[in-house]
Amino acid sequence: MHSDIKPICIYDKDLDLFESQYIVPEGISYNSYIISDNKTALIDTVDERKADEWCETVNKYFVDGKAPDYLIIQHLEPDHSGRIGWVMDKFPDCRLVCTAKAHSMLSNLVENAERFDARIDEVGDGDTLDLGKHKLHFITAPMVHWPEVMMVYDEASHTLFSADAFGRFGNPDPGEPWACEARRYFFNIVGKYGRPVQAVLKKLAGKTVETIAPLHGPVLEGDISKYLTLYDTWSSYRVETPGVLVAYASIHGLTAKAAEFLAEVLKKQGAPKISITDLCRDDMAEAVEDAFRMSHMIVLSPTYDGEIFPPMHDFLHHLSLKGFCNRRVAIVENGLWAPTAGRKMKEMLGAMTNIDIVEPVVTLRGRMTDADKQFLQTLATNLLKE
Repeated sequence: MHSDIKPICIYDKDLDLFESQYIVPEGISYNSYIISDNKTALIDTVDERKADEWCETVNKYFVDGKAPDYLIIQHLEPDHSGRIGWVMDKFPDCRLVCTAKAHSMLSNLVENAERFDARIDEVGDGDTLDLGKHKLHFITAPMVHWPEVMMVYDEASHTLFSADAFGRFGNPDPGEPWACEARRYFFNIVGKYGRPVQAVLKKLAGKTVETIAPLHGPVLEGDISKYLTLYDTWSSYRVETPGVLVAYASIHGLTAKAAEFLAEVLKKQGAPKISITDLCRDDMAEAVEDAFRMSHMIVLSPTYDGEIFPPMHDFLHHLSLKGFCNRRVAIVENGLWAPTAGRKMKEMLGAMTNIDIVEPVVTLRGRMTDADKQFLQTLATNLLKE
């Protein structure tokens, strides 16, 4: 990273659930940045959870009369906006730079924000801020993944401050593998907003980007093209990995046996990759990630109270919320006396965009018989047909 840019990376190792729903066994980082020049800019703040640590770091930097001239707000979500009021009170000459939408939302998240209203500068797409050597270009990014979001491109260092985009769960160590936790982050948080991400990628076309500085995870340097390529694939809902996700929910293990049998059949039939997930026990966010990553999927569920077994219903509901589309899906239901899960899964999947449902829907009635195995083999064959 350029010598004039100082990242403030606060690593929250103790957080169990990000946004109170995503398991983060390795925690998450909250990143902000200081650009030092003739004028100094501070980009974003921190979550209240780590406010004391962040403020201590800021206080150590701004000593002997030093102060930020600008506080630039890319994203108002509480994990980044927890110390806006503190900054504006501590540094009375600091101006706050944000989009008009962020300005309109500010009082919803910052108490008594009107006290520094006269010190707010609204910026729009293509506006610039000259710090001296560093000329900042503002790139609006509405719905990536909130409406007020903007990114900041520094012309001098070729750094893209990317807000929540290009972030990942886990520790901020750039030496750790990036794609897996970045993918899980993308599809579960940003993923519904593929079109807005595509719009921002088009705005970035033609700009030289040598460093990406996100609000979560490591600063990205080196071969930036691989990160841009993955974001283009993810946000356009193209297949990243040819293969099959076998996603099942099982009450007493009978449906689980059918899922395991199908995985073996698919392997023998030449599926390039197979991932199998137990929706009753495995991380739901990883299941959603794999569904978007793979080219094909099989869902297996028992009937429960005349409906889809709740773990499967929850999975399909998550896929619908996140904009699941453009995939081939096969369906297996199980039910001893009145199987209805297949029809209801088909309805949920059919309401999603461009989902090719493979026939036939296979019905099991408890334990898997030899005849059932033949039906499942046929289903696997039909699924892999292009």
